[in-house]
Amino acid sequence: MKNELTENGFRRSLTLFDSTALVLGSMIGSGIFIVSADMSRNLGAPGWVLVAWLITGFLTVFAALSYGELAAMMPKAGGQYVYLREAYNPMLGFLYGWTLFTIIQTGTIAAVGMAFAKFMGVLVPWFSEDRIFLDLGFIQFNVVQLLAIASILLLSWINSRGIRLGKIIQNSFTYTKVLVLIGFIIIGLIFASNTEAISFNFDVFWDAQQTDKSGIATPLSGFAIIAALGVAMVGSLFSADAWNNITFTAGEVIRPKRNIPLSLFLGTFIVITLYILANVVYFYALPLRGNPEGITVVERGIQFATNDRLGTASMEGVFGAAAALIMAVFVVISTFGCNNGLILSGARVYYAMAGDGLFFRSVGKLNNKAVPSKALWIQGLWASMLCLSGTYSQLLDYVVFAVLIFYVLTILGIFILRKTRPDAERPYKAFGYPVIPALYILIAVFIMIDLLIYKPLFTWPGLIIVVIGIPVYYIWKKVHRSKFEVPGP
Repeated sequence: MKNELTENGFRRSLTLFDSTALVLGSMIGSGIFIVSADMSRNLGAPGWVLVAWLITGFLTVFAALSYGELAAMMPKAGGQYVYLREAYNPMLGFLYGWTLFTIIQTGTIAAVGMAFAKFMGVLVPWFSEDRIFLDLGFIQFNVVQLLAIASILLLSWINSRGIRLGKIIQNSFTYTKVLVLIGFIIIGLIFASNTEAISFNFDVFWDAQQTDKSGIATPLSGFAIIAALGVAMVGSLFSADAWNNITFTAGEVIRPKRNIPLSLFLGTFIVITLYILANVVYFYALPLRGNPEGITVVERGIQFATNDRLGTASMEGVFGAAAALIMAVFVVISTFGCNNGLILSGARVYYAMAGDGLFFRSVGKLNNKAVPSKALWIQGLWASMLCLSGTYSQLLDYVVFAVLIFYVLTILGIFILRKTRPDAERPYKAFGYPVIPALYILIAVFIMIDLLIYKPLFTWPGLIIVVIGIPVYYIWKKVHRSKFEVPGP
């Protein structure tokens, strides 16, 4: 069955091992070593930070188990785009693809590429943001941006050479960083534990409070804790995102009706388990609360770790100054592998959109290596522009809310398709249906409402970007009316 060609010309060569690597690799970037600092400032208590990660874990695994039904039912290139198109209408599918291209996928690729380049600068100091290679007066471009773009274009080229080369890179980097992350957890639990930090964290385990960057704390109680949880989860949800990327490559997965649902569960479960254990390491190594003016890593605590780099701070007690270099090596490996997965999978969505007349026609063609090379290059070029624009980090602030909108709509689509297509083949059915999918929808909607109220700067812009896609859809449809044709079920 290996290398079997689909009706669209894709080559089925991704095994369960490869598919799980794509889920793992797309999820694990640099976020797990950073976001818990901000979450600790929002919640102020180890117990509530762990609750935020646990809720994120349940939501992620619940969503993955629900997506399994759609993936088994429609194992086609494009994944979530196809699910939304089939459950609702072409416009909703387009809005997802539009948002994916403008901010979700390309913005994440740009941010991960910049993280790769910045941490490479720790290993090779020549790569510094102070080293300007082009100064136009009103804007400057530095070598860090150049390295980030080079890495994105290199991975785009590698993946244009065929799925086999792309999966070799993915497997190598993914399983290396999983092993390193496991090593980080073991070393942290055994050697980085700080008795005083552990005792302090247990004393304030459920004592919630919100702390600003100047160190001023405000106690939290009642509904204020729930609201703070929703806000804090922006970080954990972003760190756990991109698990759905395997659905984009369904046309290249061997036995997709079995392997995609299974890889979704295995990948998300493994990553969430590692993330929660990594946070336990932080609470073993450092006190959660700290002083922004503190001199040592212990005085600064988790809340005020330098540049929020918790991984480095927690390992400093074991490795001293070498901790920064060790963590830089890990983040370079992690981000390079993460971007490979994002680049490989994202292009398949634009390929599927082009086939429906909703993206550039040439993007809907495969090259002689049976991959959508033009989709890869267009995605890479736009991500590179975001690296140069300097606005990718602001765009990422809007990603979580936009992503949640489409996750909710996609899982709601399971209920719709059960009604509209009751006789469709479903080799795998959503776990715990209808309770688990409904529970996901309720919790995710609550988080979105919470963010709209308490973190509007993170939410309204993301919603506006989605809505802008509506006129774009009708303009595109009108311009390409003669080419616009949506295939039947």
